[in-house]
Amino acid sequence: MAIVNKLRLATLAASMAAALFLPAAPAAAQALGGQAGQTSGSGQTAGAGQTVDSVAAVVNDDVITVRELDERVGLISRRLVQQHAPVPPQDQLRSQVLNQMVLERIQLEKAKEDGIVVSDEDVQKTLQRLATANNLSLDVYRARIEAEGVPWSVFTGDARNELMLSKLREKEVDSKVTVSDAEVANYIASQRGPGARAQQDLRIEHILVKVPAGAAQGVVDAAQKKAEAILQQAKSGTKFESLAKDNSQAADAKQGGDLGFKTPGSLPDPFVKAAAQLRPGEVNPDLIRTDDGFEVIRLVDRRIGVGGSAADAPKIVQTHVRHILIRVGDGQSEADARQRLLDIRQQIEAGGDFTQFARTYSQDGSASQGGDLGWVSPGETVPEFERAMNNLKDGEISEPVRSEYGYHLIQVLGRRDAEGSVQQEMDLARQAIGQRKAEQAYSDWLRELRDSAYVQYKVAAPLAQQ
Repeated sequence: MAIVNKLRLATLAASMAAALFLPAAPAAAQALGGQAGQTSGSGQTAGAGQTVDSVAAVVNDDVITVRELDERVGLISRRLVQQHAPVPPQDQLRSQVLNQMVLERIQLEKAKEDGIVVSDEDVQKTLQRLATANNLSLDVYRARIEAEGVPWSVFTGDARNELMLSKLREKEVDSKVTVSDAEVANYIASQRGPGARAQQDLRIEHILVKVPAGAAQGVVDAAQKKAEAILQQAKSGTKFESLAKDNSQAADAKQGGDLGFKTPGSLPDPFVKAAAQLRPGEVNPDLIRTDDGFEVIRLVDRRIGVGGSAADAPKIVQTHVRHILIRVGDGQSEADARQRLLDIRQQIEAGGDFTQFARTYSQDGSASQGGDLGWVSPGETVPEFERAMNNLKDGEISEPVRSEYGYHLIQVLGRRDAEGSVQQEMDLARQAIGQRKAEQAYSDWLRELRDSAYVQYKVAAPLAQQ
């Protein structure tokens, strides 16, 4: 079954629902007792004087009722009309929505089996972020949702379900996705065009504890013990250069064990393999055994190799930005923090000095610099801050922006083109590959989960699975 295509259709309506969640299907009517067999596809009663809802689909031990399906379809139809978007034929939309509800229900059951829970605090934070994203207070946002015919309790329940599904995906799929350095190198080469090479020179520092050829086991053990002690000092923050000068038995000990920039092909394979798992500045967590003895290594840096050129260096846009941060908590409510920044913004736009306001009110380490964060590269700030920053023109001041740290007032002072480091290029490539692999892995996992579930449709069959 081609669940990927089915899901794409089923989530079409959801993607057009702007920043709102689709309402979660309420629990099945208690009169059904979770037993689909009590009601036929058009069943109307379960006993004298007791009217029950008919069943749209049975999902394992649960059911989706026709009432739930109709409510979801009606809501999506109304939103499409409000957004002046084309509304699919009713039978097609109904099939898409039912497919989506089935997949949601299967995943929610799996989340419960995995013991995934979402706290009330997490739900409240999500609702607040949604309100902030729409530039509304939570009370006004709630009123708008209810004005669209969605009970707040249903909307809140859907927010909880979405968080559960997000945690489930992270546990079952995203956390298991890995990206190798070889994949990163190939991706970078493909982005640079035909004939480009993504070879990166490595700068490594090392400390060698020699083991003579044919040494007795006692000598080997003593050398290993010494090397382990050096490794622990390096990992605890002792300056690597000093450790190398004092302990290394390699010819380059006086240079702090610095090998300089070398191509991967000119380095021992164990060094290259270890460096592939390290970020610049990190010490390899384990000793490396070579023919010469035991090695402790530290990756200093990466750079475009001799096979590349200045034109190969990644190009990025840096932003000169400053901000004022008001934290939430310790007596500072969401509403008060936001209003405080709105008042400050109004005074700045009336001629006030942003720098002085930041020094006086900002609850951030940059306050002493007038909130100036300097030149910021992509990925160096939290996503909410970066999105807001990227949408500002030079000199423009944002509305209050909510992040995990509190509320920010952001001003962009300028932008410039810059050459990113090799590490930045690798990080961006790794992120892009990881997202692509995660989407494919999620589709495959969802297909397997759907195939292992018991699903019986009691209304018109959904769209053909292709």
